[in-house]
Amino acid sequence: MSQIKGNVHQDTVNNLEGEPLSPKSAYLFPGQGSQYVGMGYELYERFPLARDVFAQADDTLGILLSELCFQGPSDILDDTVNTQPAILAASVAAFRVMVQHDTDAPAYVAGHSMGEFSALVASGALPFEDALRLVRRRGQLMKQAGEQSPGGMAAVLGLGREAVEEACTTARQETGEHIGLANDNCPGQIVISGARAGLERASELAAARGAKRVVRLPVSIAAHSPLMREAAEAFKVELRSVRFEEPHTPMVANATARPVTDPMAIRDALGQQLTAPVSWTESVEWMIDWGVDRFVEVGPKKVLIGLLRRIDRSVDGLSTADLLV
Repeated sequence: MSQIKGNVHQDTVNNLEGEPLSPKSAYLFPGQGSQYVGMGYELYERFPLARDVFAQADDTLGILLSELCFQGPSDILDDTVNTQPAILAASVAAFRVMVQHDTDAPAYVAGHSMGEFSALVASGALPFEDALRLVRRRGQLMKQAGEQSPGGMAAVLGLGREAVEEACTTARQETGEHIGLANDNCPGQIVISGARAGLERASELAAARGAKRVVRLPVSIAAHSPLMREAAEAFKVELRSVRFEEPHTPMVANATARPVTDPMAIRDALGQQLTAPVSWTESVEWMIDWGVDRFVEVGPKKVLIGLLRRIDRSVDGLSTADLLV
């Protein structure tokens, strides 16, 4: 596996509790929702390293994951059991190619929800094969949880976090069902998640409080909520079966919006994922405060760069496509 080398990583670790660093880069890895039929194919055609990644994914999982990424069909690709390893493979392929072309090594990595597994592969903390098996199992457990405890998610646009939290609190009190923040993606875009009645009531209350739009997401699961508790407990067992190494690049974790470098802390952060909100805005702001002025989204689409521009327009945001033209 290709690895990023350089003293910048040890400098980052050594200075986490000291003074902010000079300007640095960070690599961002997308999560579920960034998939599309054809993702990764251009890299596969152009770069042997990318071909190796997809071949490794096919062999590890015993399915033609590469064919699913390149040809679909979209309804099978969009099944969370397939989506998660597919995005992982496309992101790791992009990362390994990026290592050869991007001279500005990252001081941090971060991944949005499932993207944390891609980030950990990039950081050297988790072997690609283990990450593939973990996200495949993660998708299975999430799908089962959605069948056992149906719920949903909605994006609240144009309303502040405090007002969204108030809407969720009132909806919980009125319906007796859970509804709460799932993703704080950027100012003006917050995703809520929970049981159906709570979700519907919170959506109504958010609209009444001035949200520009409340968009129901096309999912039947309540990710990043207590409805995923059983899945989270089962997934923690899976995590204990995998060996994590100390990363050469710290990952800024969703659950804490702070870097994790200790293998046990990494495992704990991943264990919190399914039930804890994704603190994406705070994660990006922390990296900016610590000297990051250049973010590169490594993987399909440009979703995270779009969020970055709403968090802080003063920093540079690039995608894999921008750097591999």
